[in-house]
Parts: sequence; structure tokens; C-alpha cells
Amino acid sequence: MNPARHVGNMTWTDSTCPVARTLDLVGDRWSLLIVRDAMDHARSFTDFQQRTGVARNILTDRLRRLVEHGILERETAISGRRQVYVLTEAGRDLFTIIVAMRQWGERHAFADDEAHSTLVDESGSPLGRLRPTNANGRRVDVDSTEVIRDGE
Repeated sequence: MNPARHVGNMTWTDSTCPVARTLDLVGDRWSLLIVRDAMDHARSFTDFQQRTGVARNILTDRLRRLVEHGILERETAISGRRQVYVLTEAGRDLFTIIVAMRQWGERHAFADDEAHSTLVDESGSPLGRLRPTNANGRRVDVDSTEVIRDGE
């Protein structure tokens, strides 16, 4: 599902910039923490509220917006008594962003000896450091890339 189909009324911060549009959709603290927790199997309103500590009114608003923007969708729980939230394909595509933020935080937001959570794969091994590559698989960075705007 393309979330752009759900954002017809959006006022974009910078309508031609993919980074700005992404931030307009999911860039606030609570939205990203909700997405993080959905990736860690949170499903119910209560799950999200307990994990994030966010006020109920803010959580209600962020869940509504994430559903409207095609990041989460509501489904009926197996019990049939309540609604649960699941990541859409667009929401699952945020995994790389969440991992990149996690890895940045591990390198820059903790002292060397400070405890923090670790993301591991199914074998229990920590993930390797994410590094952008070009179409040929060579590493790229801020010094070897540039933004080309339409019409330039």
C-alpha cells in the first residue's frame, strides 16, 4: 500500500524533499516510538501506552495518524473483542530507518560502558552496521553523494 494515497490533505514542509515528507509523516518522537514498538510486536493500544508511557490522548492521535498515512492498519484481534494495530508494507519499510537511528544512538548517545538494549537477528547475533551503497555496491557517504532536484 502506498501511503502517499492517504496523504492528499497534507501540507508538506518541503514538497520536493523525500526526507522532509518522511518527517512530515512519521517524524515526531511518539510516532517513531510507536513504529519501533510495532516492530517489536506491540499490537494493542495498551501495549503501546505501557511501552512508551505516552499520554492516552496523544497516543490516540498518533495511532489515528499512522493509520491514515498508511503506516499502520487496524485489524480485529483473534478474540474479536478489540482492535489491534499492525504494520503495513510502508510501515515495515521503516525498519531500516529505525535500525539506522538505533545504531546512531548506540554510537553517539551512550557512554562506552553504559548499558543499552541490543537488536539481534534470529540467531542472536547483533546486526552489522548499516552503510549506504551505490547501485554497484560501493560504500557512499556525505562526501560522495549529492541531491539533484527536478528541473536542475
